[in-house]
Amino acid sequence: MDSRLRICDIVARWPGSTHDMTIFANSRIKARFDAREFGNAILLGDSGYVLSPYLMTPILNPNTHAEQLYNESHIRTRNIVERLFGVWKRRFPVLAYGLRLQLNTVLAVIVATAVLHNIAREMNEEEPPLPINMQENQMNRLIEEGNVRIPNGNPENINASRNEFIQYFNYL
Repeated sequence: MDSRLRICDIVARWPGSTHDMTIFANSRIKARFDAREFGNAILLGDSGYVLSPYLMTPILNPNTHAEQLYNESHIRTRNIVERLFGVWKRRFPVLAYGLRLQLNTVLAVIVATAVLHNIAREMNEEEPPLPINMQENQMNRLIEEGNVRIPNGNPENINASRNEFIQYFNYL
């Protein structure tokens, strides 16, 4: 996805119960990041992802002001992804409620709704409204609650990449 809430890459071949990290670990985009095709670009993932030099995750129990600012910025930036999914599901409610179709048809519908969503974004269509009970600011709630868990794997070998990134927040 991009900052204009457009879907840039979609793979609709995994069952809904598959963990995000499993999908990412088997993705072409991960292979491209591993090959350093994107230079110094980084990805943001929640604490269900394994920290890597190009995939930054939140810090469990931040101790410094810089770490707290890093976590807050991380959550605010990731919120854009959640917002995209919310807009997409409100625009095409069948994505939220399920499809009773053959698997190949479901995969085609998912990809088709992604394309139609992007066309709607390009045509400056209004976003579907939030349901009344969802209009509270969920991002602030996530920040207040922390929304962090211990990442999978052993992050100690790759904390240096994230720590370099966190140093930026020491100057704010």
